[in-house]
Formats: sequence, structure tokens, C-alpha cells
Amino acid sequence: MMMNTAKPGSPLPTVAHPPRLTALTNVRPWGGALSRIELSGSRITSITPLTDEAHPTAGNEQSVLDGRGMLALPGLINAHAHVDKSWWGLPWQSYAGEAGTQGRIAHERARREELGIPGVDITRRVLAEMARHGTTALRTHVDVDLGLGLRGIDVVREAVASFEGAIEAQIVAFPQDGVLRRDGVGELLRRAASEGRCEYIGGLDPAGIDRDPVGQIDLLTDIAAETGVGIDIHLHDPAELGAFQIELLCDRVETLGLKGRVTIAHGFSVAQLPAGRRRDLLARMGECGMSMTTVAPLRLPQLPLGELRTAGVPLALGTDGIRDLWSPYGDGDTLGIAWQFARASSIVTDEDLLDVVRLATSDAAWAVGRTSHDLVPGAVADIVLVDAENPMDALARVLPREAVIGGGRLLYRAE
Repeated sequence: MMMNTAKPGSPLPTVAHPPRLTALTNVRPWGGALSRIELSGSRITSITPLTDEAHPTAGNEQSVLDGRGMLALPGLINAHAHVDKSWWGLPWQSYAGEAGTQGRIAHERARREELGIPGVDITRRVLAEMARHGTTALRTHVDVDLGLGLRGIDVVREAVASFEGAIEAQIVAFPQDGVLRRDGVGELLRRAASEGRCEYIGGLDPAGIDRDPVGQIDLLTDIAAETGVGIDIHLHDPAELGAFQIELLCDRVETLGLKGRVTIAHGFSVAQLPAGRRRDLLARMGECGMSMTTVAPLRLPQLPLGELRTAGVPLALGTDGIRDLWSPYGDGDTLGIAWQFARASSIVTDEDLLDVVRLATSDAAWAVGRTSHDLVPGAVADIVLVDAENPMDALARVLPREAVIGGGRLLYRAE
């Protein structure tokens, strides 16, 4: 029972109906005792340790997966993706166009139609590759602009639906080309929110792109207050410029009652501030219920996990783009991003390594609208099996995923 996945350049994979499981046996939840995990529909119903005298196997039951003593973790959560942009499965596309945000936007706009982006088949390939790496739930930004309208959201919804509940996605209507500098984009965001087509609306560098931080932030927060959606804003602007915009967002959160509904994506500025300034900013973000996501960028200081936790600012990990017209890099592996974050943050102790694994799994429940995402009764049956000694070993070696279960369905099993 395996769902085929695409290799770069291969034809569209057959996304078979992911078969439903009733149990996993001989697995070690979080590296603990051998156990049997019972499933009903999309949920975990019980977890029972196995005795030394009796290790029940799957036998001839096709709906029971024998984990052969492997480590079991909750499904990985990708909290910042762009599944609508990729050219995964197409022939190699050479990096071209000008560097920088403006150059990449222009290059993408010039070539996306030629490549069929966004497209259901390509998006399905990307989701299949994410599933092979253990991602079972994600928050994805989807471009909304004057050329596409809201079509990209429909494409992503259709691709996700093809997995029959084995993958869940929350959508951010994302204004990649700016909000205020393109007449009509704000209304598209309002439509996406008011019509219930997205869970969040996005923004992009209110100062660096729109050159009007107050205007963009006021518009986004007004839409959120009127429609009930959240905000997930890309903020690359550095140091004090970025901090100033976060403070503007805090002001509006307090004025409009948006506590707990704003996520800062990237937020490079937070890691670039002096320690005292950062402490004060994070304290205010915590009071406003703000959260952050990071893709653990190379060559930049990493967000300080301990300081964020002290301030009550949740953090989650994402892959960003995957083989798109912005960059040829990316493979959809959130555990790989977790490794990158841990390594770049000089994280080495067992306690801290385990913390990072939780960052990529159970602790990221908030990023996909879940109150619980763990190996516990009642949780969604999103489970990843890895041939590892413990979670720290799985992270340090970025070991292959041996089986991936999403919503009680077998998404992937290694041959």
C-alpha cells in the first residue's frame, strides 16, 4: 500500500485513494515503549503499550500496519509554504531574471502562465512530495493578484481535496505583488476573506514593497476585523524598520481586538535587534497573541526560540517555496528545515533537540487551526514512522520517513 510520488522531471504521479488504516502496531510513540495505536476514521482512539510476552503483529489484516519497532512521531506541520508556485515535475528550469524581491516578482509573472502555474497537477505533485517527507498538515500562501484573481486558491483547494482528507491545508490569500501599489488587490483580499475562501489574508513588507506601512497594515487589519480571518504577513524588512511595522500591527491588534490572529512570517528584524530592544518587542508581541514562522534562512541570525517562548510568542517552521521561479532549491521536507534551524542555532542537548522536533510537529498545532496535534487519543491520526533510536536521532540524521499516515490514511510507505 503506497502512494507513488514524483521525482523531479517525472510524469504526474498517480494519487491513488489513500487506504484507511484501523491500527498501527509495534511502534514506539516519541521513542517510548512498543505500543499499538488504534484508529477510528481520522482519529486516534487509544494507545496501548505491548507486553514482552505479546507483540501482536499485523498478520493478514491489511488495515493494520506493523511498524516493526520504529519510532512514531506526529505528522510534520509545514507552517509556511507556497504550494501554488512550484515547477515540481516539469523539466529543469534554470534560474533567470534579476535578483531581489522586485526582480523575482517580475520573472515569476513573466513565466508562470507558460509553465502552467498555478495548476492542479503541479500542486498535487508538490503535496505528494511533502507527504513523502512526512508533512500531513500545512499553512500555504497562495498568490492573489490582478492577473490571477482568486483562481490560485481554487487550484490549491482542488489539489488538497484529491488526497481525501489525508492532507489538510489552511490558506493565506497572499498579495505577492504588493497590496496598495496595485489598485484592486485590496478588494481581492477582501473578497477572499468575506467569501470564506481563505483562513488568513497576507501582506508583504508594508514599508519595503508598498512604501506605506500604515496604509497596508490598516487595510489588512480592517479586513480581518470585518471578516473574522487572521493575518499572516511576510515581513523581511530589517532591524528597526521591521520592528516599527510590528509595533504598528500591535497597535491595530489592540485597537481592533485581533489578539491571537496575527502571524509574522520571517520577521528577520526580531533576530537583528539588540537584546534589550528585542526583549521589549517580544513582550508586546506576546501580549498581543502574535505568533511567528521561520524557514531558518541561511546566512541570517535565527529567531531565538527560548526568548520567544519566554515571551509567549509561538514559533513554527516552514519550507517556503519549493523549486519555483524564485529559487531551484527546496524539497518539501520540514524535518530538514528543523535540522537547519537546530544546526544554525547551535542546538545540541537532548532537551533542546527534542524541543525542535516538537516545534516541527506537536507544538505547531496552532499554525493549522488545531488545539491538539500529537500521539494522543482524540487527536487527528497523523503519524510518521522513522527507523530511528529516538526523536533526537531522527532530527540529527534527517532520516528517511518509512511510512506516513494522514487522517488515518496511508499516504506513503517506503518500499
